[in-house]
Amino acid sequence: MIDRSVPRRVLPAPEPGGAETVAAALPVRPRTGRLLVLATVFVCAACGLVYELELLALGTYLIGDSVTQASVVLSVMVFAMGVGSLLAKHLRHRPALGFGVIEAGLALLGGLSAMALYASFAWLGESRPALVAFSFAIGMLIGAEIPLLMVLIQRIRRQDAGGAVADLFAADYVGALVGGLAFPFLLLPMLGQLTGAMFTGTVNAVVGGGLVLWLFRHDLSRRCRWLLVGANLAVLVVLASATVLADDFERVARRAVYGSEVRVAVQTGVQELVLTGPATGSPRSLDLYLDGRLRVSGYDEYRYHEALVHPAMTGPHARVLVLGGGDGLAAREVLRYPDVASVTVVELDPGVVRLARTDPMLSALNAGVYADPRLAVVTQDAFHWLRGPAANDRFDVIVSDLPDPGITPSTKLYSQEFYGLAARALAPGGRMAVHAGPPTTRPRTYWTVDSTLRAAGLRTAPYSAGGRLTGFAAGPDRTPLGGTGAPPQDWGFVLAARDQEPRLHVDHQTPVLRSLSAGSLQDGARDAERTRVSGLPPSTLPHPRYS
Repeated sequence: MIDRSVPRRVLPAPEPGGAETVAAALPVRPRTGRLLVLATVFVCAACGLVYELELLALGTYLIGDSVTQASVVLSVMVFAMGVGSLLAKHLRHRPALGFGVIEAGLALLGGLSAMALYASFAWLGESRPALVAFSFAIGMLIGAEIPLLMVLIQRIRRQDAGGAVADLFAADYVGALVGGLAFPFLLLPMLGQLTGAMFTGTVNAVVGGGLVLWLFRHDLSRRCRWLLVGANLAVLVVLASATVLADDFERVARRAVYGSEVRVAVQTGVQELVLTGPATGSPRSLDLYLDGRLRVSGYDEYRYHEALVHPAMTGPHARVLVLGGGDGLAAREVLRYPDVASVTVVELDPGVVRLARTDPMLSALNAGVYADPRLAVVTQDAFHWLRGPAANDRFDVIVSDLPDPGITPSTKLYSQEFYGLAARALAPGGRMAVHAGPPTTRPRTYWTVDSTLRAAGLRTAPYSAGGRLTGFAAGPDRTPLGGTGAPPQDWGFVLAARDQEPRLHVDHQTPVLRSLSAGSLQDGARDAERTRVSGLPPSTLPHPRYS
């Protein structure tokens, strides 16, 4: 039965072959209704881009390799948007109902996408299928929005197709800009990934459902109106319940990922920090995860840090620069030399430094180095710091204790340009020690680091340290978090110098060490040499070579 309380009018005849268009019966003037539709386009575009960025961020965090995850999410979503645009043709005869159903579904899927991805990773050990599935489903629903909104805006006031498309896409692109800026600067730091996605879904449901149920309510039968009201209320109840349970969900999922002894879990502006192990007892039971990667294991970290630091300390070492190493463990080894005058630690994440200062177990593991007056901390990106005036001072030793080059955000810190800046900061006769990833499992990555150091004008001495006792990996190895295969059994390093070929040895000034000796260094050099991959080009900023 047709509602005759509000008169309808027939717009001028369309182009030949087109369908007759009946203007919508609106509770407001057409000009106001058109502005409301454009405002809805703006909000929906912002929400859609937030969903996209949420999938990108969480996919990179859970899986690693941001370039691959960005390519997968973007390509799948763009393809799905095309599919959604085609499918929307079947809804153009009932655009208000179709748009209302699509927005309810989009709010539900987008709002719960982050929680579903994290649950898939925590309990199934694999989130790639869920990432692709949500990218496709969300992209398809986003693609169906514009065709239906095009029909709705033409029902308010007929205009040429080019003008209508221009208006819709202008609102869409500006909304995408706002959503893209809101995600990293507001939603992520204030609400986090899970709650941020659910808040976005709530906004999406309220705005999309509100437009249809108020502005276009006369286009809907009574049954359809109640159907949309019920669907939107159900979506809002589900999102609200998930928001209330988000903290409990995170705790349970985190235990599934990290084990039952999660003691500290905090999301900084840079990454997620997780400490596991008892609050008291031996520091050897401590594990530190950065963005899901086991960065420090108290059980065997000394093997890594002794091999990284002490070969570079056999010579002048009054002034030492540590790039990365905010956990204080590399600085601990440096400060074992009483004649060290100063140590500068350049760490991007102040949260790591804060944890290393205040957590009793981590502070015990690093021997309380942050209380040593010889140590100074700079919380800044190492690349930018080396380009600044502070790096004009010369250092006798530079220790590069940075994440693995296989992690995409770290690639620039293993580039020829970066090593050129580091070489400029070396004093005459100075040496630089670089963590370069495991040579046995990723030899191309390891020898690309060596090739890149040489391209920057440095002479190198590659070596490795074996005997890992845990899955502790300074790189992208995820075996402790449910991955497949055995973790690497060695760490790879490169000792570099500008003036002459560096010599691998320990001298009489070296403190008593638990795992490193002159013999083990020579064995490590031979082990690394056996994995050599020759002829690799250096990695540069415009042409990164790590994978």
